Amino acid sequence: MKNKTALIAFGGNALLPKPRHGLQSEQIKHAEKAARLMIHIVRRGYDLIIVHGNGPQVGNLLIQMEESINKVPPFSLDICDAMTEGSMGYMLEKAIINELRKKSLDKEVVTLITQVIVDKEDPAFDSPSKPIGPFYSEYRARMLIREKKWKMMEDAGRGFRKVVPSPKPIDVVPKHVMHDLVRSGKIVIAAGGGGIPVIINGRGLFQGVEAVIDKDYTSGLIARETRADLFIILTNVPQVYLNFGTPREKPILEMPVDEAKQQMAREQFPPGSMGPKIEAAIDYIEGGGKEVLITSASHLKAAMIHRSGTRIFGPNEET
Repeated sequence: MKNKTALIAFGGNALLPKPRHGLQSEQIKHAEKAARLMIHIVRRGYDLIIVHGNGPQVGNLLIQMEESINKVPPFSLDICDAMTEGSMGYMLEKAIINELRKKSLDKEVVTLITQVIVDKEDPAFDSPSKPIGPFYSEYRARMLIREKKWKMMEDAGRGFRKVVPSPKPIDVVPKHVMHDLVRSGKIVIAAGGGGIPVIINGRGLFQGVEAVIDKDYTSGLIARETRADLFIILTNVPQVYLNFGTPREKPILEMPVDEAKQQMAREQFPPGSMGPKIEAAIDYIEGGGKEVLITSASHLKAAMIHRSGTRIFGPNEET
């Protein structure tokens, strides 16, 4: 019988958690830890797609380029995304292959450099708000605004940072290759950092843009496109909570998609934290998906047997 497919999404902090020094050895160690979790999912009978974040890694790369700008020309943000997709994919791929060998499992792992199409008319391009890269002095910031037409935002006491738009993903390239690979039993690492943002320009060609795509939205899109049976979102809390951070805080073990939509409308899930995860879960379920698990890495094994985490499901998947 053919395996089910699971897609798991986790942040770049999973490979470079706080407190951190940015060392390569740190990231390799945490990739090995992540690999053990991935193999747990495989051993439960799932084919697997992995989507990781890259925020800390791209941030460090941008700082490196700023520090060496008088010696080496810097790259644009889309190229930095591609670079970290490759480097982080390599670390995860090697760690997963080694873990498979330890468990005598015969599977191959592949990393896909993934372009994600966004709408050039997305309203996010009119109001960039996602800070990236190093902090600049006011003098340097004004020079960059003038020379490069960057949008900058002041962070009180720390300086100025570049801000870029965060448009919604509308398609993934190469989605058919991704689908074929996972259906043939390969473990696929794709769309690192939410993918490399591209638009379709006036000539109908792909063109990279300086933007940040939320990995949760891209993960939900890929989960729908590949018809994944299970969509796992790892975060820094074991469960989703109502009234989070208040005396009335209440954990949610299970939540039908209709209830998730109602709680979103009540602004229970802030846009800067749990909101994109719940929205991605809703989009996935309403696009034909079956089940979403939201939990932390340390609670994933328990969540897989419905003893922790938050399960979101559609009307045909109730227990």
